[in-house]
Amino acid sequence: MKVEPYLFFNGRCDEAIAFYQEALGAEVTFLMRMNDAPDPPPPGAIPAGFEHKVMHANLRIGELALMVSDGNSDMQPSFKGFCLSLSVANPEEAAQRFAALQPGGKVTMPLGATFWSPAFGMLEDRFGVGWMVIAP
Repeated sequence: MKVEPYLFFNGRCDEAIAFYQEALGAEVTFLMRMNDAPDPPPPGAIPAGFEHKVMHANLRIGELALMVSDGNSDMQPSFKGFCLSLSVANPEEAAQRFAALQPGGKVTMPLGATFWSPAFGMLEDRFGVGWMVIAP
């Protein structure tokens, strides 16, 4: 059994993919656009203008398999009740990754030493996805 996160960016998936490639070195292992599907979507299933949006993509971030999509809504996405935890090799990498995820986002706990980690911090990136960055 395996659980994998699947995030819906409601029209901003290409932007999110580019951001995670830059900030985290994400690798796109698969990408299919709405207009690449073998069967057309039923009428009204996707908003107008979504024909070339991301239907499904797989990203590899370190050992994480992350699935992403534009979904079928142009409403603002809401990522609440969870965080993605990013474990890195050392405090220097924690600082680098934390800073890379921060532009346009919101720090909810500044990166710093805790009793469990020499570098731990929490933030929401510009898409509203929560991240916990931690060095062992």
